[in-house]
Formats: sequence, C-alpha cells, structure tokens
Amino acid sequence: MTLLYSEVEEELRAAVRALLADRRPPSAVLARAESAPGHDADLWKALARDIGAAGLLIPEDLGGAGASAREAAVVLEELGRAVAPVPFLTSAVMATGALVASGPGAARDLLASLATGESTAALAVSFAASPYPPGPAWVRAERGRLTGRVTAVAGAEGADVLVVPASGALYAVDAADAVVEPVTSLDLTRPVATVTFDGAPGRPVAAGLAPLRAGLALGAGLLASEQLGVAEWCLATTLAYVKERHQFARPVGSFQALKHRLADLWMEIVQARAAARNAADALATRAGAAEAAGQDGPANDQAFEAMEAVDTGEAVDAEVAMAVAVAQAWCGPVAVHAAEECLQLHGGIGMTWEHPLHLYLKRAKADQIALGTPGDHRDALAGLADLPAPLAV
Repeated sequence: MTLLYSEVEEELRAAVRALLADRRPPSAVLARAESAPGHDADLWKALARDIGAAGLLIPEDLGGAGASAREAAVVLEELGRAVAPVPFLTSAVMATGALVASGPGAARDLLASLATGESTAALAVSFAASPYPPGPAWVRAERGRLTGRVTAVAGAEGADVLVVPASGALYAVDAADAVVEPVTSLDLTRPVATVTFDGAPGRPVAAGLAPLRAGLALGAGLLASEQLGVAEWCLATTLAYVKERHQFARPVGSFQALKHRLADLWMEIVQARAAARNAADALATRAGAAEAAGQDGPANDQAFEAMEAVDTGEAVDAEVAMAVAVAQAWCGPVAVHAAEECLQLHGGIGMTWEHPLHLYLKRAKADQIALGTPGDHRDALAGLADLPAPLAV
C-alpha cells in the first residue's frame, strides 16, 4: 500500500484543475452563487465530457472508466479547492456507489446513462444521515408506488433520477414523478431540497439496504478528500495574503505569532491528507480484492457490515470502516479550522461578500455535519477499535 499519488492520479488532477481554472475559478463561482445558486450544468457537462468524471466509478462494460476510489478522491480534492457547484459527490459517488453495489440487472441501464453524464442521480436520504446506525424509514413502498417525505436531500434539485430506500429495498424513481422543493442551504454551492413522494412509481433496483449503506460509506470516506481540498485552498490563499499585506513596514506573515499559527495549520492539513488518502486507498483496495474474488457488488459491503457491528460488538473486518471513521473524525474539523484561520488572517476583506472565502467556510461547515458528524465517527471508531465509551455522568 502507498498513499502517494500515482502518475495517473497526478495527470487526472492536472486535467481537472486546468478545466476548473478555465471554466469556473473561485471568483466566477462567487459571481454565479449570487445570481444562480445551485448546480452548474455547463461545468458538469464539461467535467463529464472532457474528464469522464461522471462515470469514473462505473465499470467499463457499462461505459464508465472503471476507476477506483483513489481517482475519485483526487477529483474531489480539486472540486473542494474550487468549491465547484457540481453533483460529483452526490451523483457520481454516492448514488453511483449504491447502484453499483446493487449488482447488474435493474440498475444496468441507469448506470450506463450516468456514465455518459446524460443524467444525474441523487440518494433520497438526508445529507446529514450517518452511515453507521440504520436510518428511519421515511418512505414506504406499496405495489411499486412510493409515498413519503425526505428532507435535506443533497443533489435532488436538477437530478434526473432519485435512488430511494423504501420498505427495506432500493428503488429508482424519475425525479419528474416526485415533488422537489429547494430549501435554503448553508452551502450556496451544494443545494439541498425536500423531496415528497405521493404514489410515485418506482423501479426496484436492489433487495435490502446494503447498497444504500455502500453509497453512504463511500460518500463519507471520499468526502474527506473534498474537505482536504477546501483546507489546502484556505492555507495557500492565506499564505499568499500574509506575504502581501504589510503592517509597520513589514509583511504580516513575518510576525512570529502568525508563523506559529500557520505552521500548526499546515501540520493539521498534512495529517488530514494522510487520513483522507488512507480512506480512499482502503476503499479502493477492498473493492479491488472483492472484484478479484468475483464477489457481487463492491467490497464496501464488508465495511458496512463492520459499521453495523459497532452497536452489536461483532468483530467483522473493520479495516475500511475504521479508515472512513478516522478520516471523517479528523478532516471535518481541520477544514473548518483552516477556513476560520483564513477568515481571521485576511482581516476586514475576509468578512466581505466580494471575497470567495465565505463560500469555503460555508462548504467546510456544511461538510462537517454531512454524512455523520465528527462525534458520530469518533463514537463509531471507539466501537470498531474496541475502546470503552466514556461513562455517562
């Protein structure tokens, strides 16, 4: 195992970074957020067409790239650096991960459509849903008709297909058959919505909810890479600013107190990179081992079994689950800290709407509470590592 970036991963990073710098630098994302909040359809088409991002995790026989979680993590790092308003995490990672885990069959045509970027999908669960405990049943299915209401669904606005857990199974529902109501989101670059089903026809894609847990855990593990990208942009932008801003005829970056703060932040981000890369590598390695063994669905299922075993104390292979928990427990707070330091060290300009910094702070905070809070992941990690929980007082 190596956490270093491969040559292919670096080439992918360069391609994504160049496209984002050309099409949507942070200043352009800010200008768009003021007038047209939501997903950037043009940017997403470019990523899908020129980079193949939409089908990165989809098998080659379905028109995808057949890449691993490591490559997806690199893309998310760059999207985090640019706070890009695209549905890569919600569609190409979470929803795609759940559909791939469903195995061939009902999801095959849908995956082929997602691979080309012709359509997007979203998991119809709250973006705050933790991958560890089983979530409540918000939607019920009767004779192929779905009824229920789900709040705070990320990526639902503009999605063509909704992947819905209902009555212990997974269904695909055309978004046109549901009522999608956008709501105010903390993160202007990642819209959320309330989704209501009132007898909407659904196509069953999987029996059981293991594929749903696959999508949630894959999303949680790779979300750490997006948080890493946010933190790295904040540090780089802050360093550039404190070298230019002068007080008492000296760059403020030369003041010892600021040097110490930035050095501490740099160390936190280095550790965050190791945690995020470890999670991506664990997800990729486990999936590769399952494919080689001819297992149905991604090996992430083993991670979800480990996550489910947290409450029961069962010792299931927990390597992936532990890597995901460590990455989320560490990277979420680091991204928020980096954005806060960026805001503080920019002084007055950091408080203005004209500077894109507030987009990064909002993305960092929204990501911190998405797919389980750091506290959720620390609690799960304690169970996975067989550590005693704190005593209730």
